[in-house]
Amino acid sequence: MNGFEVLSSSDDGGVKGDIEEGTLYPGLGHGENQLRWGFIRKVYGILSAQIILTTVVSAATVLYAPVNQLLQGNSGLLLFFVFLPFILLWPLHVYQQKHPLNLVFLGLFTASLSLTVGMSCANTEGRIVLEALILTSAVVSALTGYTFWAAKKGKDFSFMGPILFTGLFVLILTGFIQAFFPFGSTMDAIYGATSAIIFCGYIVYDTDNLIKRFTYDQYIWASVTLYLDVLNLFLTILRALKRHN
Repeated sequence: MNGFEVLSSSDDGGVKGDIEEGTLYPGLGHGENQLRWGFIRKVYGILSAQIILTTVVSAATVLYAPVNQLLQGNSGLLLFFVFLPFILLWPLHVYQQKHPLNLVFLGLFTASLSLTVGMSCANTEGRIVLEALILTSAVVSALTGYTFWAAKKGKDFSFMGPILFTGLFVLILTGFIQAFFPFGSTMDAIYGATSAIIFCGYIVYDTDNLIKRFTYDQYIWASVTLYLDVLNLFLTILRALKRHN
Protein backbone atom coordinates (compact mmCIF):
# COMPACT_ATOMS: atom_id res chain seq x y z
CA MET A 1 0.00 0.00 0.00
CA ASN A 2 3.02 2.24 -0.61
CA GLY A 3 3.84 3.10 2.95
CA PHE A 4 0.30 3.64 4.23
CA GLU A 5 0.41 0.54 6.42
CA VAL A 6 2.33 2.55 8.99
CA LEU A 7 -0.70 4.78 9.49
CA SER A 8 -2.67 1.91 10.99
CA SER A 9 -0.12 1.53 13.78
CA SER A 10 0.29 5.21 14.68
CA ASP A 11 0.66 6.24 18.33
CA ASP A 12 -2.13 7.57 20.56
CA GLY A 13 -1.31 11.17 19.74
CA GLY A 14 -1.70 10.51 16.02
CA VAL A 15 -5.00 8.68 16.52
CA LYS A 16 -6.31 11.51 18.68
CA GLY A 17 -5.35 14.03 15.99
CA ASP A 18 -7.22 12.06 13.34
CA ILE A 19 -10.29 11.72 15.56
CA GLU A 20 -10.27 15.44 16.18
CA GLU A 21 -10.26 16.02 12.43
CA GLY A 22 -13.57 14.16 12.20
CA THR A 23 -15.04 11.60 9.82
CA LEU A 24 -14.57 12.62 6.21
CA TYR A 25 -17.98 11.44 5.02
CA PRO A 26 -20.90 9.36 6.38
CA GLY A 27 -20.39 5.60 6.47
CA LEU A 28 -16.59 5.71 6.59
CA GLY A 29 -15.12 3.38 9.20
CA HIS A 30 -12.69 4.61 11.85
CA GLY A 31 -9.66 2.76 10.45
CA GLU A 32 -10.39 3.78 6.90
CA ASN A 33 -10.94 7.36 8.04
CA GLN A 34 -7.43 7.42 9.54
CA LEU A 35 -5.90 6.06 6.35
CA ARG A 36 -7.83 8.53 4.24
CA TRP A 37 -6.67 11.51 6.30
CA GLY A 38 -3.10 10.29 5.95
CA PHE A 39 -3.52 10.05 2.18
CA ILE A 40 -5.00 13.56 2.01
CA ARG A 41 -2.15 15.01 4.04
CA LYS A 42 0.36 13.33 1.72
CA VAL A 43 -1.31 14.73 -1.40
CA TYR A 44 -1.48 18.25 0.01
CA GLY A 45 2.15 17.96 1.06
CA ILE A 46 3.16 17.14 -2.53
CA LEU A 47 0.88 19.88 -3.84
CA SER A 48 2.51 22.41 -1.49
CA ALA A 49 5.95 21.37 -2.76
CA GLN A 50 4.74 21.85 -6.35
CA ILE A 51 3.42 25.32 -5.60
CA ILE A 52 6.67 26.29 -3.86
CA LEU A 53 8.69 25.03 -6.85
CA THR A 54 6.41 26.96 -9.21
CA THR A 55 6.86 30.12 -7.14
CA VAL A 56 10.66 29.76 -7.10
CA VAL A 57 11.01 28.96 -10.82
CA SER A 58 8.53 31.67 -11.83
CA ALA A 59 10.29 34.25 -9.66
CA ALA A 60 13.66 33.27 -11.16
CA THR A 61 12.20 33.58 -14.66
CA VAL A 62 10.84 37.04 -13.89
CA LEU A 63 13.77 38.43 -11.90
CA TYR A 64 16.80 36.76 -13.52
CA ALA A 65 17.31 38.66 -16.77
CA PRO A 66 19.36 36.01 -18.69
CA VAL A 67 16.60 33.39 -18.34
CA ASN A 68 13.90 35.90 -19.24
CA GLN A 69 15.80 37.15 -22.28
CA LEU A 70 16.65 33.61 -23.42
CA LEU A 71 12.99 32.55 -23.43
CA GLN A 72 11.71 35.79 -24.95
CA GLY A 73 14.39 35.78 -27.65
CA ASN A 74 13.98 32.14 -28.61
CA SER A 75 10.42 31.36 -29.67
CA GLY A 76 11.33 27.76 -30.50
CA LEU A 77 12.62 27.10 -27.00
CA LEU A 78 9.58 28.77 -25.43
CA LEU A 79 7.27 26.66 -27.62
CA PHE A 80 9.17 23.55 -26.49
CA PHE A 81 8.52 24.38 -22.82
CA VAL A 82 4.85 25.06 -23.61
CA PHE A 83 4.38 21.55 -25.04
CA LEU A 84 6.80 19.72 -22.71
CA PRO A 85 4.26 19.34 -19.84
CA PHE A 86 1.83 17.60 -22.21
CA ILE A 87 4.60 15.20 -23.25
CA LEU A 88 5.58 14.54 -19.63
CA LEU A 89 2.00 13.67 -18.67
CA TRP A 90 2.38 10.27 -20.37
CA PRO A 91 5.42 8.97 -18.41
CA LEU A 92 4.02 10.65 -15.29
CA HIS A 93 0.83 8.61 -15.66
CA VAL A 94 2.69 5.39 -16.52
CA TYR A 95 5.22 5.64 -13.67
CA GLN A 96 2.99 7.30 -11.06
CA GLN A 97 3.38 4.30 -8.73
CA LYS A 98 7.10 3.69 -9.30
CA HIS A 99 9.28 5.54 -6.79
CA PRO A 100 11.49 7.55 -7.38
CA LEU A 101 10.66 7.88 -11.10
CA ASN A 102 7.25 9.30 -10.24
CA LEU A 103 8.83 12.14 -8.25
CA VAL A 104 11.43 12.80 -10.97
CA PHE A 105 8.77 13.15 -13.68
CA LEU A 106 6.57 15.15 -11.32
CA GLY A 107 9.45 17.59 -10.71
CA LEU A 108 10.16 17.95 -14.43
CA PHE A 109 6.46 18.41 -15.17
CA THR A 110 6.11 21.09 -12.49
CA ALA A 111 9.31 22.91 -13.45
CA SER A 112 8.42 23.04 -17.15
CA LEU A 113 4.96 24.42 -16.39
CA SER A 114 6.51 26.91 -13.99
CA LEU A 115 8.64 28.39 -16.77
CA THR A 116 5.57 29.21 -18.85
CA VAL A 117 3.85 30.63 -15.76
CA GLY A 118 6.94 32.75 -15.15
CA MET A 119 6.79 34.12 -18.69
CA SER A 120 3.14 35.06 -18.19
CA CYS A 121 4.05 36.87 -14.96
CA ALA A 122 7.09 38.56 -16.56
CA ASN A 123 4.80 40.25 -19.08
CA THR A 124 2.40 41.43 -16.37
CA GLU A 125 2.62 44.25 -13.85
CA GLY A 126 3.73 43.02 -10.42
CA ARG A 127 0.67 44.46 -8.67
CA ILE A 128 -1.64 42.45 -10.94
CA VAL A 129 0.31 39.23 -10.30
CA LEU A 130 0.00 39.78 -6.54
CA GLU A 131 -3.74 40.46 -6.84
CA ALA A 132 -4.16 37.25 -8.87
CA LEU A 133 -2.22 35.27 -6.25
CA ILE A 134 -4.35 36.62 -3.40
CA LEU A 135 -7.62 36.01 -5.25
CA THR A 136 -6.60 32.50 -6.28
CA SER A 137 -5.55 31.62 -2.73
CA ALA A 138 -8.84 32.91 -1.33
CA VAL A 139 -10.98 31.07 -3.90
CA VAL A 140 -9.08 27.77 -3.57
CA SER A 141 -9.22 27.90 0.25
CA ALA A 142 -12.96 28.66 0.22
CA LEU A 143 -13.81 25.94 -2.32
CA THR A 144 -11.63 23.35 -0.56
CA GLY A 145 -13.18 24.13 2.82
CA TYR A 146 -16.67 23.97 1.33
CA THR A 147 -16.02 20.61 -0.34
CA PHE A 148 -14.75 19.03 2.89
CA TRP A 149 -17.78 20.42 4.76
CA ALA A 150 -20.17 19.20 2.04
CA ALA A 151 -18.61 15.72 2.00
CA LYS A 152 -19.05 15.47 5.76
CA LYS A 153 -22.73 16.35 5.28
CA GLY A 154 -23.11 13.53 2.74
CA LYS A 155 -23.09 15.61 -0.45
CA ASP A 156 -21.56 14.11 -3.58
CA PHE A 157 -20.10 15.93 -6.58
CA SER A 158 -19.34 13.00 -8.89
CA PHE A 159 -22.14 14.14 -11.23
CA MET A 160 -20.01 17.16 -12.17
CA GLY A 161 -17.44 15.07 -14.06
CA PRO A 162 -19.16 14.86 -17.49
CA ILE A 163 -20.38 18.46 -17.27
CA LEU A 164 -16.92 19.82 -16.49
CA PHE A 165 -15.25 17.68 -19.16
CA THR A 166 -17.68 18.95 -21.79
CA GLY A 167 -17.16 22.54 -20.62
CA LEU A 168 -13.36 22.14 -20.75
CA PHE A 169 -13.53 20.66 -24.26
CA VAL A 170 -15.63 23.59 -25.48
CA LEU A 171 -13.23 25.96 -23.71
CA ILE A 172 -10.19 24.49 -25.47
CA LEU A 173 -11.96 24.49 -28.83
CA THR A 174 -12.99 28.12 -28.34
CA GLY A 175 -9.40 28.98 -27.45
CA PHE A 176 -8.15 27.56 -30.75
CA ILE A 177 -10.80 29.50 -32.67
CA GLN A 178 -9.88 32.66 -30.77
CA ALA A 179 -6.24 32.27 -31.85
CA PHE A 180 -7.27 32.68 -35.49
CA PHE A 181 -10.35 34.87 -35.08
CA PRO A 182 -9.84 37.20 -32.08
CA PHE A 183 -12.93 37.98 -30.01
CA GLY A 184 -14.13 41.38 -28.94
CA SER A 185 -13.90 42.63 -25.36
CA THR A 186 -17.37 41.31 -24.43
CA MET A 187 -16.63 37.80 -25.69
CA ASP A 188 -13.24 37.92 -23.97
CA ALA A 189 -14.96 38.72 -20.68
CA ILE A 190 -17.49 35.89 -21.16
CA TYR A 191 -14.70 33.47 -22.06
CA GLY A 192 -12.70 34.47 -18.97
CA ALA A 193 -15.68 34.17 -16.64
CA THR A 194 -16.62 30.77 -18.09
CA SER A 195 -13.01 29.56 -17.69
CA ALA A 196 -12.96 30.64 -14.04
CA ILE A 197 -16.27 28.87 -13.33
CA ILE A 198 -15.07 25.63 -14.96
CA PHE A 199 -11.78 25.57 -13.06
CA CYS A 200 -13.58 26.39 -9.80
CA GLY A 201 -15.85 23.45 -10.55
CA TYR A 202 -12.83 21.23 -11.13
CA ILE A 203 -11.36 22.22 -7.74
CA VAL A 204 -14.58 21.07 -6.04
CA TYR A 205 -14.84 17.91 -8.19
CA ASP A 206 -11.19 16.84 -7.77
CA THR A 207 -11.20 17.63 -4.04
CA ASP A 208 -14.29 15.43 -3.71
CA ASN A 209 -12.42 12.69 -5.60
CA LEU A 210 -9.47 13.15 -3.24
CA ILE A 211 -11.74 12.63 -0.24
CA LYS A 212 -13.64 9.63 -1.63
CA ARG A 213 -12.32 8.07 -4.82
CA PHE A 214 -8.60 8.34 -5.43
CA THR A 215 -6.89 5.14 -4.25
CA TYR A 216 -3.95 5.35 -1.84
CA ASP A 217 -1.39 4.63 -4.57
CA GLN A 218 -2.70 7.49 -6.75
CA TYR A 219 -1.16 10.25 -4.61
CA ILE A 220 0.94 11.55 -7.52
CA TRP A 221 -1.97 11.75 -9.94
CA ALA A 222 -4.21 13.34 -7.28
CA SER A 223 -1.63 16.07 -6.67
CA VAL A 224 -1.23 16.65 -10.42
CA THR A 225 -4.97 17.14 -10.96
CA LEU A 226 -5.28 19.59 -8.06
CA TYR A 227 -2.11 21.42 -9.13
CA LEU A 228 -3.47 21.89 -12.65
CA ASP A 229 -6.80 23.13 -11.26
CA VAL A 230 -5.08 25.75 -9.10
CA LEU A 231 -2.64 26.78 -11.83
CA ASN A 232 -5.34 27.16 -14.48
CA LEU A 233 -7.50 29.20 -12.12
CA PHE A 234 -4.54 31.48 -11.33
CA LEU A 235 -3.74 32.02 -15.02
CA THR A 236 -7.41 32.69 -15.79
CA ILE A 237 -7.64 35.31 -13.03
CA LEU A 238 -4.30 36.79 -14.11
CA ARG A 239 -5.48 37.21 -17.71
CA ALA A 240 -8.79 38.72 -16.58
CA LEU A 241 -7.06 41.28 -14.32
CA LYS A 242 -4.52 42.09 -17.01
CA ARG A 243 -7.26 42.83 -19.58
CA HIS A 244 -9.07 45.17 -17.22
CA ASN A 245 -6.04 47.19 -16.11
